[in-house]
Amino acid sequence: QVQLVESGGGLVQAGGSLRLSCAASGSTFSRNAMGWYRQAPGKQRELVAAISSGGITTYADSVKGRFTISRDNAKNMLYLQMNSLKPEDTAVYYCRAMDWRSNIYWGQGTQVTVSS
Repeated sequence: QVQLVESGGGLVQAGGSLRLSCAASGSTFSRNAMGWYRQAPGKQRELVAAISSGGITTYADSVKGRFTISRDNAKNMLYLQMNSLKPEDTAVYYCRAMDWRSNIYWGQGTQVTVSS
């Protein structure tokens, strides 16, 4: 089992920055593939960024150059640095983990609201 707790969401003006954090427990964090997803009202949940156990990163085209995903295996933490935020980035952001058995775990989500 993996438990995930997100934090760092909030209200920010367009052009501003936020840093999301995800605290993981219950499994060998360094072996897990991790990711950030988001879901806006009336839309499907979508991948924002992912990072493999080996540190390889993937980004949605809409956030490339603005968002940076990172992990600290010593602290069992996942981060998402979000810069140059746009109103269309408004969504609930979720942390996701996939363990070595391919089991999927989700956090409870954190709201990010970007005002124009």
